[in-house]
Amino acid sequence: MNPANEAVITSYAKAPAKTITAGGVTFAYRELGPKGGVPVVFFVHLAATLDNWDPRIIDPIAQSRHVITFDQQGVGASSGTVPDTLEEAADDAYKFITALGFDKIDIFSFSMGGMIAQDLIVKHPDLVGKLVLTGTGARGGKDMDKVVGVTYYDIFRSIMTRSDPKEFLFFNRDSVGKQAGKAFVERLKERTTDRDKPISNKAFSRQLKAIQRYGRSAPSDLSVITHPTLIANGDNDRMVPSILSADLHQRIKGSELIIYPNSAHGGIFQYWEKFAPIAAKFLTI
Repeated sequence: MNPANEAVITSYAKAPAKTITAGGVTFAYRELGPKGGVPVVFFVHLAATLDNWDPRIIDPIAQSRHVITFDQQGVGASSGTVPDTLEEAADDAYKFITALGFDKIDIFSFSMGGMIAQDLIVKHPDLVGKLVLTGTGARGGKDMDKVVGVTYYDIFRSIMTRSDPKEFLFFNRDSVGKQAGKAFVERLKERTTDRDKPISNKAFSRQLKAIQRYGRSAPSDLSVITHPTLIANGDNDRMVPSILSADLHQRIKGSELIIYPNSAHGGIFQYWEKFAPIAAKFLTI
């Protein structure tokens, strides 16, 4: 547990930036919340670095749990090269987690992070206790390989309107979605010091190809996931079709499913006021 003289940081904006080397790769990470026991490790989305986690999701969980976020190999401040496959990214995550000395974790994942988390659990089912899968789908999911076209189209639209691509990729383009997207992007700026390095174009391209391979691969046996699992998404996810969240729910026995109305890939961020307390309660030990 924390020494008596060490203040517990529960604000992601103030979480210290750290590094650890495992398997020849230096991983950048941040941690916050009370230490001791099983940590909640956050697996982030395509093109994201440490700075892409919504503090409105992380901070409530960090009130009672030890939270760890990290950059995958070749992303942000982590060294190395983005691997060709998400299975390899899962292997990297395992190296990082075990280097920190943990043999049991809970997982909070979003989008590509949820795909990597599934690959990690299939290979190391005893590593994980509780699992949160948001905005994601299973290996071989229908139309998941179309993410490349959707992503580049929305990046083009964002450039034409001088907006952040996430406003198009994560949110509907109605008045509610536009407002939610701008609010989300502003929240990501709350950390003003010691920010992460942005992902490189090369790393981004390699991640996209890895997701495409994942979408075109044979399905994994998800019956090995017997962990308490919470699944959430918006009802209009264009990046990872919402139907794939329902598919996960059917394939993971005993899982819970939340689909938020009038929202897209970033449904949990649009509805953070509802979702954050649910996720924090689910992850309470």
